[in-house]
Amino acid sequence: METLGALGFSADEAHLYRTLVALGSTLLADLAHRCGLPEATAADIVVTLEQRGLVAQSAADSDRWVAAPPGVALRVLLNERRHDLDLAELTAAQLAEVHRTDAASDVRDLVEVVVGAVAVAQRFHQLQLGAVEEIAIFVTDKPAAVTSEANEAEDVATARGVRYRIVLERNVLETEPQENLVDVLRREQQVRVVERVPTKLIIADSRTAMVPLDSDGAEPSALVVHADGLVQSLVALFDSVWRDAWPLVLATPDADEFVEDEPGPDALDLQVLALLIAGASDARVARQLDVGLRTVQRRVRSLMDATRATTRIQLGWAASERGWVRRS
Repeated sequence: METLGALGFSADEAHLYRTLVALGSTLLADLAHRCGLPEATAADIVVTLEQRGLVAQSAADSDRWVAAPPGVALRVLLNERRHDLDLAELTAAQLAEVHRTDAASDVRDLVEVVVGAVAVAQRFHQLQLGAVEEIAIFVTDKPAAVTSEANEAEDVATARGVRYRIVLERNVLETEPQENLVDVLRREQQVRVVERVPTKLIIADSRTAMVPLDSDGAEPSALVVHADGLVQSLVALFDSVWRDAWPLVLATPDADEFVEDEPGPDALDLQVLALLIAGASDARVARQLDVGLRTVQRRVRSLMDATRATTRIQLGWAASERGWVRRS
C-alpha cells in the first residue's frame, strides 16, 4: 500500500512526488518520462501538487520543477489529517452516545442480528479494529466465518497495543498449524487451553460482544450484543473459563514449539511482583528488568486475573498468601 495515500495522495501523485524529491530540479518532460506518464497527465498532477504546496517552479529556471522540503510540506498535511481525525473521533463519540441513549429506549436495539459468512466476518474484524484495550476470544476447532489465516485485523490491533486473551479448545492444538500458534505467542498474546469452551465468543473492551446465533443453520449468523448487562455476563463467563484454563507458552524464548504450562507465576512474574511490593513503579520495574513497560503491565494484569484481584493491593495480598513473595 502506498503510505502517502493516507495523506490524500493518489498513486500517480505519490509516485511523481517521490520521483521529484529524488531527482531535484527537473524538467516536466523528463519527470513525465521517468514516471511513465503522459506529459499532459504529469502537468495536471504537478499543478495539483503545487496548489497543495508540495512542489514549485525552480527559482533559477521557471521551466523546471522542484519538490518542497518534505519535512515541512508533509508535516502540514500530517497536522491537517490529525486535526480531521480528532474531529472524526469526537463525532464518533457523540454519535455513539446518541446511539446508546436511543437504544436504551428500545431493548431490541441492544442486540444486533448478523447473518451470512461475509457479514459475520466483517463484524468480527470491526470489533478488533475498534478495540482500544483488550480483545477476549473463545476459539473452537470449527471456524464458520473467519480462519486464523484470514484474521488480518488481529495483526493490526496487536500492533496498536491491544491486549489479546485467547482460550482455545484442546482440539485446536491438533487442527491449527503449529507455526500459527507460535506466531501468536511471539506477539505476546496470552493463550490458554481448555477441553471445551462453552461457545464461540469475542468481546471487545468489555463493551461489545459477539456470539454465534445458530451453528446448525445453512449459513453463519451471530448476535452482536451492546447491552451492558448482557456483555458483563459474557465477560464473567470468559473470566471464569480463563481462570481454569492452562496457559500455552513457548517451550523456550527462541523455540518453534509450544507447551502447556501449569498456571502460576514464572521467574519474571516473581521479579515483577517483588519490585512492585518494594514500591517500584511500572516504569522502574521495566528499567530494572530490562523489559518493555507494556510487558510489565501485561504481566501484572495476568497475575491479577490469575488471583482474581481487582486492585494491586489485593494482588500483593494474594501473592503473599500463595507464597509467591515473602519477607527476606
